[in-house]
Amino acid sequence: MSDMGIGWLAAIIIGGIAGWIASGLMKTNTGVLLNIVLGIIGASVASFLFGILGISFGGWIGYLVAGVVGACILVGLVRAIRK
Repeated sequence: MSDMGIGWLAAIIIGGIAGWIASGLMKTNTGVLLNIVLGIIGASVASFLFGILGISFGGWIGYLVAGVVGACILVGLVRAIRK
């Protein structure tokens, strides 16, 4: 997270927003804490995957986009494993 130029508090806030957006897009009924976790972990996963492709995001908006995409990927993986 430090390479993206945002602090821990901002990561929690943006992660929560990203998780909330992803839960709306993926039609899940998750709580606030899980939204934050999905957003933060999702941002890390998406940043890693986009880094492999040579795409980089920076700042608040980039972290939000990466968090939403990553959280959607995580929700999709959980759904695939459960079925």
